[in-house]
Amino acid sequence: MGTRTLTLATACALAIGGAGCGAGDSKPTAGPRPVDETDKRGVALACLREEAELNARPVGEKEIEIDGPGGPLIKFFQSSLEAEGRQFEGKAEGTQQIGAALLFVRDASEAKLEKVEACLTEE
Repeated sequence: MGTRTLTLATACALAIGGAGCGAGDSKPTAGPRPVDETDKRGVALACLREEAELNARPVGEKEIEIDGPGGPLIKFFQSSLEAEGRQFEGKAEGTQQIGAALLFVRDASEAKLEKVEACLTEE
C-alpha cells in the first residue's frame, strides 16, 4: 500500500470514528435524530416542534424563537438560580421563569403559551 493510500485510509477512518470507510455497514436511520437528554434546549426544541407542532427554531447557543422575531422567545441558563438571578437584576422584564429557562411571552396566545410551558416543564 502506498503512502498516499495509507494516509487517505487513515484520514477516512479517523473522520468517521473508525466505523469503516465506504464499507456500507452503516444503515441510514429513519425519523428524527435522537436528542441528548442533557441538552435542555435540544429537548425543548424537539418537543416544541414534534409534540406541540410549533414553528420553533434555535437562535444562537442558548435561545429558541417561536413564530419568528415577534413570537415568544426562550432563553436557557445553566440553572434555575441563574435564570432567577437574571429576573432579579431587572434584565428579564415580561418573562416567565420555568426551571432554567426564561420565557419572553410577547404577544403569544394563551393556547400557544400552554404548549410552550408544557414542553419546558418536561425537560
